[in-house]
Amino acid sequence: MDDLFRRQGRYVTVSTLGEIFKAYVPSPLPPDPPLQMGKLASLLERATQALGRLDGIVSILPDIHLFLYQYVRKEALLSSQIEGTQSSFSDLLLHESEHAPGVPLDDVQEVSAYVAAMDYGLMRIREGFPLSLRLIREIHNVLLATGRGKDKQPGEFRRSQNWIGGTRPGNALFVPPPPEEVMFCLDALEKFLHDEQAGLPVLVKAALVHLQFETVHPFLDGNGRIGRLLITLMLCNAGLLKEPSLYLSLYFKTHRQTYYRLLQEVREAGTWETWLEFFLTGVEETANGAVETVNRLLHLFEADRAKVATLGRATSNAMRLHQHLQSMPIIGIQGTVKALDLTAATVSKAIQHLEELGILREVTGKQRDRLYVYDAYLQILSEGTTPLRV
Repeated sequence: MDDLFRRQGRYVTVSTLGEIFKAYVPSPLPPDPPLQMGKLASLLERATQALGRLDGIVSILPDIHLFLYQYVRKEALLSSQIEGTQSSFSDLLLHESEHAPGVPLDDVQEVSAYVAAMDYGLMRIREGFPLSLRLIREIHNVLLATGRGKDKQPGEFRRSQNWIGGTRPGNALFVPPPPEEVMFCLDALEKFLHDEQAGLPVLVKAALVHLQFETVHPFLDGNGRIGRLLITLMLCNAGLLKEPSLYLSLYFKTHRQTYYRLLQEVREAGTWETWLEFFLTGVEETANGAVETVNRLLHLFEADRAKVATLGRATSNAMRLHQHLQSMPIIGIQGTVKALDLTAATVSKAIQHLEELGILREVTGKQRDRLYVYDAYLQILSEGTTPLRV
């Protein structure tokens, strides 16, 4: 069988800076021979149903934008942590509220840039712009606008060789296609994105595209984050999700060794079905987990609103503060004064009431520039976001 049609692609010999090594060029999608979906049918059905339940519960949230505001930030944090950043969820929120985080600024800027990239991609899709190479380049330009990587050709496909692991291509764990092959690979990937004749379910297509993008590694930096972001964009673009409520970064982070191993096994042996089983299991588990998180948050907000409602005449301002905390779980007095257009005295009194109710906790121990945390909310949001230590 011709190398072009082998599931595992082909290797080409490359010489760079006097070193000779093998670079991998994947075969175009869809896999050939075709996918054997029989054993995956029930898993695909469960994953699709879980996705539908998630989309349904998110759509009935009393304030969907507040939930998504924090949920997208959690995904941004997790996706960046996989790339090695050491930021915590609190660091990101402190940065966005203009308080100095206790980590290198580049780490937090990198996470904030991911949020901006996701927002930009969704905006373009909702405007009717096709999910395409041009849009991917635009999103990449936003992603690398600040922080590390801003000198790595934002918005431009690479024109030099890159590699994964090791100190040079000759001792790397994996060497993606040489630069002269990149556009051939990407053109084929774009054709597959828009191929309605393939007859593949959207979830399967997203799994294939994610792995193919990771294999081509078309940018000098930010490939992993763009590759993970593509999954959510594809699901929203296809209408499987009305809102960007499914993110697999926590699943990939938790099972990262298996994740990297399966990527490599597809390249070496064409084991696409094994990869699909892993991916669809991740969709099912993540969607079910997100539904549980939404329910826990709804119950928390309802219980805390009931507490605030007992405050009598102080209820109105305290309720406004509680609503504000759902979009900014870490607050200071001055920032809250600006956000709610209340006096410092009024905000201080409302904070005091919520402290007494056990909703807020002061975390600095200082007399000035105090910070207050919506503990229970932040704990739910922060689950799984402990930075990877290297």
